[in-house]
Amino acid sequence: MLATTIPTREEIVRKVSDLIPSLRSRAASAEENRRLPEETIEALADAGVFKLRRPKHFGGYESDARTLTEVFTAIGQGCGSTAWVASVYSIPTWMACQFPDEVQEEVFATPDVRICGTLSPTAMATPTDGGIVVNGKWGFISGAHHAHWQEIIAILVPPDGEPYPVMALVPLSDLLVVDDWDTMGLRGTGSVSTFAKDLFVPQERVLPLPVVLSGQTASQRNADSPVYRAPLMPVAAASSTGAIVGMAKGAMDVFLDRLPDRKITYTNYESQREAPITHFQVAEAALKTDAAGYHAWHAADLLDRKCAEGTEWKLEERARTRADVGQVIQLAKEAIGILANASGGSSVYRGIPIQRINRDIQAVNQHALMHPNTNFELYGRVLCGLEPNTLYI
Repeated sequence: MLATTIPTREEIVRKVSDLIPSLRSRAASAEENRRLPEETIEALADAGVFKLRRPKHFGGYESDARTLTEVFTAIGQGCGSTAWVASVYSIPTWMACQFPDEVQEEVFATPDVRICGTLSPTAMATPTDGGIVVNGKWGFISGAHHAHWQEIIAILVPPDGEPYPVMALVPLSDLLVVDDWDTMGLRGTGSVSTFAKDLFVPQERVLPLPVVLSGQTASQRNADSPVYRAPLMPVAAASSTGAIVGMAKGAMDVFLDRLPDRKITYTNYESQREAPITHFQVAEAALKTDAAGYHAWHAADLLDRKCAEGTEWKLEERARTRADVGQVIQLAKEAIGILANASGGSSVYRGIPIQRINRDIQAVNQHALMHPNTNFELYGRVLCGLEPNTLYI
């Protein structure tokens, strides 16, 4: 397939920024229906969002992490669930680029292919002639309703030797999708569960997970591309932060939009924007959002620099990217919380966007690989000279 004309970072960001009003207008519908509207998926495709991590030789952009961060920040200003799904798609798409080239030919034959996935090894696999047989369930599969493929993780039990995790690609049509996503936050992401029963996966679509975590690739065509020569976890970390910063920016947008016409009940303030406490709240939230952006840019710029240099990742650098994610979440949660607390009793109504954004960031905070406490502990452990107590670094 011929490579496409690749827009600049500024052009891509401008396209998605133009979508903010329409994404914001459909955010309530996404939450109500517990999945993204088809119009949103089409708009993201038209803006080139699904080409960001697609290889150039398949018509993609091979965008760097800084571009992803800025794009997902803009999307998050309009709708947190949309930004979350877009960022999640980007990670398994990058992972698909680690597979042998013949596998990629099959996957990227679909224009604007969308790949969902997980890093949780909640299934079991057994070897068989020509591949493996998988049984199990995966939860929190964001964007599954609109995906073509799923990247799965399973524990392979060989006849001899120790079990180990493998990563595989399977068509969504081979899995049972169970709509069990009924949550307090990120409702619009459609993060349902998927099941495999005696599912055969050919060997060429199976890779040992430790190989991918360490930054090795089975692809010859992508081997020299800076975008694809990195360990998995720094890629996943840097791909996730933009959506979170965008939520905080979106919270500020909707808060300021209500501000001029909102009184402070039981006071003589006819407009909330006249109250000194509001000035402190807005300033503190803005500064925390800016600080969250700093950590997002730091993770992205570190990843892009290391990929461009082709230098080996230090353990401390890997741990730092996860710590950056934790700090982005903590600061964004604090910023959104300040604005939500300042929004008054009327903000409890579902039609007021700040309450949805506040619930969305609370849901993000609970993600097992993104929780601030987990990531800070890992970073501190490495700084103290101890070995990490996880493969996911």
